[in-house]
Amino acid sequence: MAKAIRMTRTGGPEVLEYVDVEVGEPGPGEARVRQHAIGLNFIDVYFRTGLYPMPLPSGLGQEGAGVVEAVGEGVTHVQPGDRVAYAGRPNGAYSELRIMQADILVKLPDAIDFETGAAMMLQGLTVQYLFNGTYEVKPGQTILFHAAAGGVGLIACQWARALGVNLIGTVGSREKAELAKAAGAAHVINYNDEDIVARVLDITNGEKVPVVYDSVGKDTFTRSLDCLQPRGLMVSFGNSSGAVPPFSLGELASRGSLYITRPSLAAYVATRPELEARAADLFGMVQSGKVKIDIRQRFPLADAAQAHIALEARRTTGSTILLP
Repeated sequence: MAKAIRMTRTGGPEVLEYVDVEVGEPGPGEARVRQHAIGLNFIDVYFRTGLYPMPLPSGLGQEGAGVVEAVGEGVTHVQPGDRVAYAGRPNGAYSELRIMQADILVKLPDAIDFETGAAMMLQGLTVQYLFNGTYEVKPGQTILFHAAAGGVGLIACQWARALGVNLIGTVGSREKAELAKAAGAAHVINYNDEDIVARVLDITNGEKVPVVYDSVGKDTFTRSLDCLQPRGLMVSFGNSSGAVPPFSLGELASRGSLYITRPSLAAYVATRPELEARAADLFGMVQSGKVKIDIRQRFPLADAAQAHIALEARRTTGSTILLP
């Protein structure tokens, strides 16, 4: 038996139940992992509320790090005793022990501890594919990145600085502005005090930016489009303020033939070689010291509901982990 978070219905944080679950032996293609740390991400909220549908009852969570206890038939890339980390579906990371598909596991370098491994995989791989897959940023470019003081945002600020990219980050408070600036943002816009579009025009001398990375959704979508150069790319990769409402494609034409994409990590690590290459790039950035994973909140696994409350209230900065 192991402790885990389970939910039988969608809704608020109160639907998260801390219960005993039975964990058996891994089947073909599976591994049993004893988890040492678990990552908390906004996508967990989307599943909990039902914005992203999933079969119920269900576990929750898509990111963790721990040690392989056993593997099923056909699994050769990891073995019992290996330190591993992962990010991706299916849900179920909120657990002391879990049976999972082994194909999403990657070996965690000895120089990276379990807490860092759990906090970095989903967010770090997201930045990796955003900057190297969805749109390849180049030294000297100026880009716009919303929620720059969040877990993904702080990694993006550091990664951009390492690449010589001028990142304009948006935040909602003076404290968060200081965090983003310290992490490497070239410019920071506090959207509660400043007009995002006007500030972007000012910073870029009226040229705007070639790409906007927007994980906020409804509250920033139109302003993000207004910050783009003709033929610029709008990367909408999250909905922390709510889903983007339907809009006319003519909105893209009227702003200068804009492009838009709604990427997800799964499409960028769809094959084993892709996953290993992106993970190796992420591990390299962390081990070099160019990207540091800033874990600012730790909650016991039993307090997952409290962690969700803090996350949704935007009281968190950097990365948040759950500890079994």
